[in-house]
Amino acid sequence: MFTGIVEEMGQIRNIERGSQSAVLHIRCEKVLPGTKVGDSIAVNGVCLTVTAMTEDGYTADVMAETLERSSLGSLRRGSRVNLERAMAADGRFGGHIVAGHIDGTGTVSKISRDETAVWYTIAAEPEILRYIVEKGSITIDGISLTVAHVTDSDFSVSIIPHTQQNTVLADRRVGDIVNLETDMIGKYVEKLLQPQESEKKESKITMEFLAEHGF
Repeated sequence: MFTGIVEEMGQIRNIERGSQSAVLHIRCEKVLPGTKVGDSIAVNGVCLTVTAMTEDGYTADVMAETLERSSLGSLRRGSRVNLERAMAADGRFGGHIVAGHIDGTGTVSKISRDETAVWYTIAAEPEILRYIVEKGSITIDGISLTVAHVTDSDFSVSIIPHTQQNTVLADRRVGDIVNLETDMIGKYVEKLLQPQESEKKESKITMEFLAEHGF
């Protein structure tokens, strides 16, 4: 479990690509203390397992489905990535509950600035947008952000310059693909309601029944 608060930006040292999977070699510093093989670290919002440690980084395997459903497949040597270790039991929820299991990707369609903020507009598919609500939470490349506006085709977030400068959003340009994870609460509520809908029984109260009983 994560919170969407990026601890540092790592850098892809090397990528070993197989026919359907890949191994990421990530150079980093802040997330290494206390980390061991088998631990989870979110890479641009995708939960990956540490498979080996080095003095200045670690490696992680990426399966075929992850490459297909996320933007990790477009990483290359030198790419910067957002890193966050799994939340400690005594940690603080600075962002929101993030699973590290992205729902899909979006495309940066617009970047603009005002006096105090940088605005990013992200185009996404309807199956993702249905779970995004204004003033709700969204994870973009592993960053916990508040949704400022939603339409039928996209949504917008407003971030402070500090967030842009200290995450890979600084590298994003119009047309770039980003990983998206919507707030899990909405998905769980929808899932829990589905069985109730399917189990509804046809009512035995009919007009004839009411008339027969004096109504």
